[in-house]
Amino acid sequence: MLGLIFITCLRTMAQSASETSSKYDANAAFAPIFYSQNGDEIRTAAGVPGPKYWQNRTDYKINASLDDVNHNITGTVIISYKNNSPETLPFLWLQLDQNIYKQDSRGEAVTTISGGRWANRHFDGGYDIKSVSVTENGKEEKITYSVSDTRMQILLGKALRANGDSLQIKIEYSFPIPEYGTDRMGRKNYAKGWVYEIAQWYPRMCVFDNVMGWNTLPYLGQGEFYLEYGNFDVYITTSAKEIVVASGELQNPQEVWTPEQIKRIAKAKESDQAVIIRSAEEVTQASTRPAKDRITWHFKIFNARDLAWAASTAFIWDAARINLPSGKKALAMSVYPEESNTAKGWQRSTEFVKGCIEHYSKQWYEFPYPVATNVAGIVGGMEYPGIVFCSSSSSGGNLWGVASHEFGHTWFPMIVGSNERKYGWMDEGFNTFINTVADKEFNNGEFFNAKSNRRSAAGFVYRNEPIMTIPDVLNPNDWGIDCYFKPSVGLEMLRYDVLGEEKFDGAFRYYISNWAYKHPTPLDFFRAIENYSGETLDWFWRGWFVNDWKIDQGVKSVEYVDKDSSKGSLITIENLEQMPMPVTVEITEDNGKTSRIHLPVEIWQHGSTWKFHASTTSKLTQVVIDPDKHLPDVNESNNVWKAN
Repeated sequence: MLGLIFITCLRTMAQSASETSSKYDANAAFAPIFYSQNGDEIRTAAGVPGPKYWQNRTDYKINASLDDVNHNITGTVIISYKNNSPETLPFLWLQLDQNIYKQDSRGEAVTTISGGRWANRHFDGGYDIKSVSVTENGKEEKITYSVSDTRMQILLGKALRANGDSLQIKIEYSFPIPEYGTDRMGRKNYAKGWVYEIAQWYPRMCVFDNVMGWNTLPYLGQGEFYLEYGNFDVYITTSAKEIVVASGELQNPQEVWTPEQIKRIAKAKESDQAVIIRSAEEVTQASTRPAKDRITWHFKIFNARDLAWAASTAFIWDAARINLPSGKKALAMSVYPEESNTAKGWQRSTEFVKGCIEHYSKQWYEFPYPVATNVAGIVGGMEYPGIVFCSSSSSGGNLWGVASHEFGHTWFPMIVGSNERKYGWMDEGFNTFINTVADKEFNNGEFFNAKSNRRSAAGFVYRNEPIMTIPDVLNPNDWGIDCYFKPSVGLEMLRYDVLGEEKFDGAFRYYISNWAYKHPTPLDFFRAIENYSGETLDWFWRGWFVNDWKIDQGVKSVEYVDKDSSKGSLITIENLEQMPMPVTVEITEDNGKTSRIHLPVEIWQHGSTWKFHASTTSKLTQVVIDPDKHLPDVNESNNVWKAN
């Protein structure tokens, strides 16, 4: 026994001496404990909701009015809130996101002097709360509440009981509409009128879950949203000159559309090509609007987490049918001002909307809403259930990219309701990944860059904070990398280099279908992928998502069996950085034969170097590790061995 220990020590010392140039530590990469908690009956170890999973429910009824002269919104929201949790709730928390535009908001306070994407220093806005009341068992009472920045706390006179008790909250409010609303809402004046893109426009319930209790992180701009699911019944009163589009489906077309527009919509529902509902020439024609001063638009959407809308006198409008895998149909629509009305621009918007939604529905999970509307305006790109806002100046590949991305958010986080405020990568990164798959499929890859490779990403994916960083903590200059691009690259490596397309796609669908209209955490995602694929991936989550570990694989040396090249070769490869990955090696012999060897990630459990046998029959001229440049390897100089 002592002799064995001594030999083992000598072997370890020799290995350490040969690995001094490597940062790799197998014990750290493959540490046995990754998950911080065991599965339970709410969130199982298999990565799915358990038999006792619960989440609370919010239904909204909203009456609102747009003043398009003074640019403000006045509204009343009635929130029906059901406490499905096992806990009694003595108080409730709501989000007041418009308060980010108050001059004393935390969002303003944390904005640098130089400004930035979320800054709005020259606008003083926020909610004016007129009244707050609670109705329980048919009795309405004024209630004690307090506002803290972008949150409101309501103190209940009688606690809301666990396991199904409910009440109604009624809030009367108003707010001025900013021209620039932190790139998520706002208004812009075009030649034929203002385009209003209205979001974060009513008090919304915070999520109460079994992970954090009340989720009350303030709205600072960079972190997005975490919302409960429910039904929306919304009435929006505007000038009759406005065209209004919103999440969900219009309930009263006869009152707000003309007979000709109703006829054209019916035609669009049967057409795979865009049908003009309101042409550029018709925008200034009074006959395209009801002969009234004010009208009310009524929209409903079911099992959604939010509702947004847009209004303008300037909208050109077209639509086409969306064909879904189940045989159901939906409607793709686009509304845009004449400035966007070009052949390469917004005239293709409905084609793009239809194309990406049909792809995502077939590939991952069926689109759940009756209408999908793309709005051209001041907002560069922002997503809401059934409606997105995209820049009016986008065209060609840029318009396809932003439309595909924003509607990709239907799946993350509209269907899979992750906490964007805390884990932005679970919607932005996942969505960026499915966008890359759609790029390859849409119109025979019209906008797909076949020459791109992940090796080129090595120069910038590693110089940032880890992916598992709260979005508001991320450096704004690195936000696009850490929330969007790097998580997407991670999923691409899982799909192509670790699991394979078939196994990964099945695991990803398993995650989506199990967490549709629910609230997963990162650990739920990790567990779901592992359980479906049958692979232990803690080494991957630890290196790519939790830490900012680099990849550097290299070819160290080549020998021949018994110094005879006809008997085969012995190739030594090495892992010089902290992140392990499976290995692909391409071998070229001087007889012209080329072969590839694929090695699993487990080879790196033994240390930073690995020697393997290749059944070659002649001298080698070249050995290349990662020949297709699939991995963002930080040092290309050691990826190729060439014979002297």
